[in-house]
Amino acid sequence: MDFSMKRRTLLKVIVLGDSGVGKTSLMNQYVYNKFNQQYKATIGADFVTKELQIDDKLVTLQIWDTAGQERFQSLGSAFYRGADCCVIVFDVNIQRSFETLSNWREEFLKQADPSDPESFPFIVIGNKIDLDGGNSRVVPEKKARDWCVSRGNIPYFETSAKEDYNVDEAFLCVAKTAVACEREHDIYFRGISETASEVEQGGRCAC
Repeated sequence: MDFSMKRRTLLKVIVLGDSGVGKTSLMNQYVYNKFNQQYKATIGADFVTKELQIDDKLVTLQIWDTAGQERFQSLGSAFYRGADCCVIVFDVNIQRSFETLSNWREEFLKQADPSDPESFPFIVIGNKIDLDGGNSRVVPEKKARDWCVSRGNIPYFETSAKEDYNVDEAFLCVAKTAVACEREHDIYFRGISETASEVEQGGRCAC
């Protein structure tokens, strides 16, 4: 099949997490291969896009960056709705950023209101593993992995946006997870009449 004729898929990805954990840095490293030492807080929300190919499908990831400050937390359900995957980021050197993972997950599920909350795809990223050669770390990898396993085997990645470590791998999993969910969605609807188009299908998705 001609490359230009292949079906294009737009996938909306929401990135959440406390302020300063490196959400914007991860996105800039993934999309632009750039890292900026200067920290600048995101105001409200912004997005970047990245095109890639998953199997025979052209995928455009629309990655939404959100402010971590509490005053920006209520961005409204319209912002979250239609998301295909949610990435929650914490800083392995800051205990509180790990402890708020559950809050961010619950906030997303409340605002996005997916048809099957138990099966909605999440990815968790523990960022800044390079800081101080790893000596500043306070959240053990096992603790983070156990948290993810206890919530339905959420895929977990440890990254360094600064050193460009594991960033591509994490977002590739995001894309594959979202595509897998969309594929299950398509298969489900294929056997249903158009009059039932309001029905939504759930199902565990994994990269």
